[in-house]
Amino acid sequence: MNADTTGHAGPHVVVAGGGIAGLAAAHRLALAGHRVTLLEADSRVGGKLLAGEIAGAPVDLGAESLLARRPEAVALARAVGLGDRLQAPATTTASVWSRGELVPMPKGHVMGVPGDPAAVEGLLSTEGVRRVGGDLGLPPTEIGDDIAIGAYVAARMGHEVVDRLVEPLLGGVYAGDAYRISMKAAVPALFEAARTRPTLTAAVRAVQQAGAAVPADAAGAATGLGGSVFLGVDGGVGTLPGAVADAIRAAGGEILTDAPVTELRRTGATGWQVVSGDRVLTADAVVLATPAGPAAAFLAPHAPIASAGLDEIDYASMALVTLAFRRTDMPALPGSGFLVPPVDGHTIKASTFSSQKWRWVADSAPGLSVLRTSVGRHGEEDQVHREDADLVAASLKDLAAATGLTARPVATTVTRWIGGLPQYPVGHLARVARVREAVAALPGLRVAGAAYDGVGVPACIASAHRAADEIIATSKRTDPGAGHSL
Repeated sequence: MNADTTGHAGPHVVVAGGGIAGLAAAHRLALAGHRVTLLEADSRVGGKLLAGEIAGAPVDLGAESLLARRPEAVALARAVGLGDRLQAPATTTASVWSRGELVPMPKGHVMGVPGDPAAVEGLLSTEGVRRVGGDLGLPPTEIGDDIAIGAYVAARMGHEVVDRLVEPLLGGVYAGDAYRISMKAAVPALFEAARTRPTLTAAVRAVQQAGAAVPADAAGAATGLGGSVFLGVDGGVGTLPGAVADAIRAAGGEILTDAPVTELRRTGATGWQVVSGDRVLTADAVVLATPAGPAAAFLAPHAPIASAGLDEIDYASMALVTLAFRRTDMPALPGSGFLVPPVDGHTIKASTFSSQKWRWVADSAPGLSVLRTSVGRHGEEDQVHREDADLVAASLKDLAAATGLTARPVATTVTRWIGGLPQYPVGHLARVARVREAVAALPGLRVAGAAYDGVGVPACIASAHRAADEIIATSKRTDPGAGHSL
């Protein structure tokens, strides 16, 4: 039996899962004086945040930006010493590749839902624009406790605005189907406004006015970088997990990689044992920050209702194709990239012009132009599993058609995120509430991660902080001798 050597006298908490949610929970707990052990099945921490390189240039091979209008991710980055590396995009001008043309992304919309038909002129057909305006003449729609955003918007404003704007925007976040995605979960502000406004147009305008009532520099007040909606990190958002891990260790926490959790056991009325290989860690509390499937398996003997709910959460896979070109071979590219409506039948669903979007990419490789494309939506597993060369070829074909790019890349990298994005269908938040209620009946156990309250980095961190704070609030401030390896 190896005694704990961290020097902490507080309760021992085991965190299962080393993605950003698990790291954020461990960081919060360690700073609160708890003894923390984080177990990660992979050889590295960070989950879908991954820093890499192509042709010697540093790049993100996973999530590349942080939503700055939520405070959690920016605050965590600052707390672990990355504040001076936060960076606003060099350009936020984007396009939609629709009907063979790159059309500037319309202004004045809420997740693709316009507040004025004029905003979508040039992207939608004349009939599509007319249909958007027709919302004002429709009677109110009863949306109940939840509704699919695609179905609701199509009924009010027509399918064209969903297919050519809402779908590609939501697809970039969830890799899902707008006609199934919960409006309450994905666009909560619009959902709440739509419940009390007579038309969807009025709801969009209410959301826009609420945003305008917040000072334009609201994000800048927290970041010092003006009112940017999104921020990156010099060197990549993928450097955030390593910085958080270093801060956890500095606070006395332990991080074990290549350490998959295989079983969760109750010990007495309040204690837990976490099994990982030949290790059995005894803990006062546990945070399950794994994807829904593993969490469901761990909870099955202890909270069958929570386990069943988590088992119902489906995931989508996606692939990122990163390409480096000689800058001298490149045509002029517009803005930061473009989205692709799936209705047009192309392989890629988006492309980011990384060297134009992020100064740190351009500065680190001045002779290169780095782009990336994304492939794969819910139900398109076959696309994601194509050979690397096929994905590169398909990306180059679509890029050529969209932008006129005919140069050959000097380097390519394909990164697959299998089962990486949980789906939020209608009723998702009600399911999550049932899961949390069942888990709350188990002393010293909480859940966190992308499966619950949002797939973005700030939302994952917020779920982690919620779990950690609930454990901190209820933990015994005595050391019962937990935290030993048997």
